[in-house]
Amino acid sequence: VQLVESGGGLVQPGGSLRLSCAASGFTFSSITMGWARQVPGRGLEWVSAIYSDGRTWYADSVEGRFTISRDNAKNSVYLQMNSLRPEDTAVYYCGTVIIVGKLFGRRGQGTQVTVSS
Repeated sequence: VQLVESGGGLVQPGGSLRLSCAASGFTFSSITMGWARQVPGRGLEWVSAIYSDGRTWYADSVEGRFTISRDNAKNSVYLQMNSLRPEDTAVYYCGTVIIVGKLFGRRGQGTQVTVSS
């Protein structure tokens, strides 16, 4: 199993970023995928998940600002982040989901998102 995130960077408050996660080594289309984030010294915070049937889940902190999507033909999952805030600054991870909001299976190495003026 391999998961590779990309698309992070530095953005001003109110700006947007689109994170991508390329997956390989498993049957992507049948697996729930998710995104979580972590700030140094703090625990992992779940952000969003998308089931194999396309249903989505969002944390309250990002509902209405972030959109998760998947492209099964490309074995990829995406996180469109709009109206970014300084408190969204973190390392963002994608992963296979065992329990939405609670437990990842495998995770990637992460991509840094910094929201600052």
